[in-house]
Amino acid sequence: MAKLSVNINKIATLRNSRGGNNPDLVKVALDCERFGAEGITVHPRPDERHIRYQDTYDLMASISTEFNIEGNCREQKFVKLVLANRPAQVTLVPDTEGQITSNHGWDTIKHKTYLKEMVSIFQSEAIRVSIFIDPIVDMIDAAAESGTDRIELYTEAYAHNYYNNREKAIVSYVAAAHKANEIGLGINAGHDLDLHNLKYFSESIPGLLEVSIGHALISDALYLGLENTIQMYLRQLKH
Repeated sequence: MAKLSVNINKIATLRNSRGGNNPDLVKVALDCERFGAEGITVHPRPDERHIRYQDTYDLMASISTEFNIEGNCREQKFVKLVLANRPAQVTLVPDTEGQITSNHGWDTIKHKTYLKEMVSIFQSEAIRVSIFIDPIVDMIDAAAESGTDRIELYTEAYAHNYYNNREKAIVSYVAAAHKANEIGLGINAGHDLDLHNLKYFSESIPGLLEVSIGHALISDALYLGLENTIQMYLRQLKH
């Protein structure tokens, strides 16, 4: 069964909209763990429009499950932040400045030398590294050459095409997973996974280790309650 890591960026967005500390980000993270989440994910950005850099220190000192910090390693402030916290995992995402949300994976062929250097830096501090990547077999081969521990499959295309033809939408992801398994890379996944498309994805992807879900899960929690929602997502991962 793949682990569920809850991305709490949207909780920070709500908090920041009024200032102060309501909702309390650390309390929400601890509640997510108490309700069954097996990890907490944050994705700080330079403008701190949701997760603030200080949040990572507060969370690292408080949570007991796996902590995953996502972000753009081309930002030196992000690199320093991760090295100072030493989370269980860092996920390298090729964001551009001002980007609303992540919308593409790394070109691991073009940036292989750079990624190899960054992977080594984080691994030297005993931080597991995952590279955000599109489901392209050649990119997965190149990712392996960087020395990364895992890849995170960018699942927006799957989610977008799920209702039109889910069998067709999953094809490239299955091929990518088989390649990753063949060469010994762990597999994570995230972006636009939700209560409707998660079960089919998790059942179709061999060796799936972890999914990171934020926007859909927090949106569902507005109607269903946070505890109930987390339990519902966990049930989608059981098969």
